[in-house]
Amino acid sequence: MPAWVPESTFTVSILLLLCSIVQSATGGYDGSMLNGLNILPSYKDYFNLNEATTGLNTASVSIGGLLGPLVSGVLADRLGRRPAIFWGSSLTIVGIIIQTASQNIAMFVVARAILGFGSAISGIAGGVYLSEAFPSRWRAWGVGLLNDFYYVGALIAAGVTLGTGQWQSTWAWRAPSLFQAVFSLLCILTLPFIPESPRWLAHQGYYEEARLSVAQTNSHGNLSDPVVLTIFKEIVDTLKWEKENWHSMSPIEIFKKPVARKRLLVGMSAGPFSCIAGNIIASYYFGLELDTAGITDKNEQLKANVVLNVWCLVCCLVGTHLAAKWGRKPTAMLSQALLSACLFIIGGLSKIYASNPKSASNALVYGNVAVIFLFQGFYSIGWTTLLYLYPSEIMNYSIRANGVAFSSFVLNAFALVFTFIMPIGLGNIGWKMYIINASWDIIILGLIAYYWVETKGKTLEEIDALFEGEKHSTVPDVEKIEKGQKQIDVVAIAEELNAELGPSSAKASGIHIAP
Repeated sequence: MPAWVPESTFTVSILLLLCSIVQSATGGYDGSMLNGLNILPSYKDYFNLNEATTGLNTASVSIGGLLGPLVSGVLADRLGRRPAIFWGSSLTIVGIIIQTASQNIAMFVVARAILGFGSAISGIAGGVYLSEAFPSRWRAWGVGLLNDFYYVGALIAAGVTLGTGQWQSTWAWRAPSLFQAVFSLLCILTLPFIPESPRWLAHQGYYEEARLSVAQTNSHGNLSDPVVLTIFKEIVDTLKWEKENWHSMSPIEIFKKPVARKRLLVGMSAGPFSCIAGNIIASYYFGLELDTAGITDKNEQLKANVVLNVWCLVCCLVGTHLAAKWGRKPTAMLSQALLSACLFIIGGLSKIYASNPKSASNALVYGNVAVIFLFQGFYSIGWTTLLYLYPSEIMNYSIRANGVAFSSFVLNAFALVFTFIMPIGLGNIGWKMYIINASWDIIILGLIAYYWVETKGKTLEEIDALFEGEKHSTVPDVEKIEKGQKQIDVVAIAEELNAELGPSSAKASGIHIAP
């Protein structure tokens, strides 16, 4: 795909974010929109929904989310990160149009499956792309904001459904559905102005373009900047090592070697951990959750949905700051511990309310709602930021796209089950669902403490040392170059790169690396 990239690194970074964050905005809008639609009588009456069909309508997006990862990694590796984002976004728009025009449950379910399929492709490619294209010093903010904008989409959807909720026609739910296409359209319009991933370009042998991509995203296009040369050298050396050690781009590569399996398990754990933390209840069934707390007025529930998303957006920005300054692992552990405590409290308060709802005090009702809000904020601090950031950091280039796709597949498999059973569980055992959820959250906290590794301050290539035992390049760490703690001989590195790439590679790509 051709690209007309601005000279300013800051402008390029903004465009990178703009292209990728719409993936999470689409997901956030979808969750919040269904949250609102599940409250609207016009939606429920049109499809004549019961508990089972409500779960099917809501969870059907995860059907596509399960299928998308089966091809997304392969597409991102073969076509490139940007083309994969383009085709995924286009499919998402198709699904949204069919969803808006739905005449029955079957049509609505099929449309949401297509929507989920396209969103999975573009979301996985977007996460991998941003982790590979963003400078390491900004990667936590860059990739973290990708998923933080889930709540921007959610907030917009909450406002739209609140506004259309008073309409006395099917457009009360069709209009919010159609508006969802704006995010994917914005992504497609941004693609021509951002560079391809330098890792993908270098792996394909486009060394001149790869080096230019690094320069555009790190030094305003200055090809001779020491940081640019260091990053480019790390990329070339690491990819060369992977090829020499028979690392293929096949999907089965993620299972072939012990180190690959370890990286896959550690990296992909963020997906299922975030899914079963308890957030699904409030992501799709906030109305039912408020019912158990004693707030049953539908208009009040819609307003609470808007406030909830504002609160979560603030919290996830705080979480991104913690992940950048404090680290990924401590942020995840803090979030998980607070989530467990909140679920136990919510379960206890809901039990008291359920035992005698008629005489429940206002303090009990609003206390429960306050803890529900705290829970969502604590979830946002950890998992909203880490869901895309951590998997793409942990996995090396050969397994990154397919590994992130597998992580997304497992996430959607859990989501498909949990979004379907949660309304049934809440209806049958009520407050006990919170206690069960809190118990397995404690187990997750232990797994994070024991198995996760810290990636703060390292380039994607430097993270290899945490798993392989060594870095596969001779240049100093990029962070030390940026801070002035280490220096490189620009001329020597340039000559080494020319020798390393070889005359045939240099000629094929039209490159001659001069200081």
